[in-house]
Amino acid sequence: MVSLSTLKTLLFTLGPLLLPKAITWYRTARQKTITSNIPIQPLPTPLHRSLNILFITALLALLSTLPFFSPENIFTTTSSRLQTPNDVLFTRLASIRFPTGLTHADNTLRPKIASLDARLLYLTYGPDVLTNCPFCNSDEPSTYFYYALPAILFPHILHLFALGLATSNAVAGKVGNKWRTTAAAIGLSIAFLECYFFATRDWKSNAKAVRPEDYVLFFWRMRTFRGLMLCLADAVVAGLLYLTGTNRMFVTPPTSAERMEMALRGLEQARGKLNAVGIVRNAIVRDEGLRRRTEGYWIKEGKIMGEVMDEREVVEGIRSALSERVQVGQVEEEARKFAEGVTAWPTTGNEVQVSYE
Repeated sequence: MVSLSTLKTLLFTLGPLLLPKAITWYRTARQKTITSNIPIQPLPTPLHRSLNILFITALLALLSTLPFFSPENIFTTTSSRLQTPNDVLFTRLASIRFPTGLTHADNTLRPKIASLDARLLYLTYGPDVLTNCPFCNSDEPSTYFYYALPAILFPHILHLFALGLATSNAVAGKVGNKWRTTAAAIGLSIAFLECYFFATRDWKSNAKAVRPEDYVLFFWRMRTFRGLMLCLADAVVAGLLYLTGTNRMFVTPPTSAERMEMALRGLEQARGKLNAVGIVRNAIVRDEGLRRRTEGYWIKEGKIMGEVMDEREVVEGIRSALSERVQVGQVEEEARKFAEGVTAWPTTGNEVQVSYE
């Protein structure tokens, strides 16, 4: 497995190179979102389901790192060294488990963990492999890895299923489908890293350790590493879905065809509303009762507004606004152009151009 010193060296070497590129990439994505003029929107309802799925999987991955859910390490439980005789080791274990005594798994493990090599493999691949593997042999350590491989990959398969469900088109819609490949790549990368660490692990590295505190509990460390990495992956994918779904980042502007379709849809809706207004207006004009009520409303409106406009304060306020802030000539000219544009009859077959200048 890669040591901590190697990771620090890589971090200090590649960090100054990758950090500016990451900052530039973030600023570019952010600026692209700002210049696209697409407003920020609330999180769509389908993405709520995706984020709930990712939250549950992240929580389960985080809980799996707790000691309560980890397999028992008999050397840590009994505070024994690897060189402790087998009878002494299991006598201590039986006294700790009093009054129930040793379990069936303990009795099965007891003859298989008598040698030092078996105990070193126990710290590398965990108790389940040493207890249940029918063909494993310390003379061929790779057999332990082959037996442990399905158990190593199983959490990652479940994680990939959860990522695929959270980014599927049926659950997350178009936004989730955009990040589907990225989520699968993240999940596969974590699975590959764990398999690589197990395959390249020097299982004899604990042979030189004298005290139990010096033992590298590789199997239990990898369980913690797996849980934290899966939780981090879910958080990253959830962040990408949230930023994209709310149009905060990674926004793809609509194509020309999509913009034209939205414009036509808006025009069609406006046309429908105008038709509805025309129908209502026609019904009011044709109905005698409604027509009288309409005429009465406008007569009353005219009287009220006439009385208001005759008040001294209103007259002075209008005169002040017209003389200081409003250019009456310009307003009249704009009104004239607008009226001519609306009422002009096209003579060349072209559409009437209405100016709002």
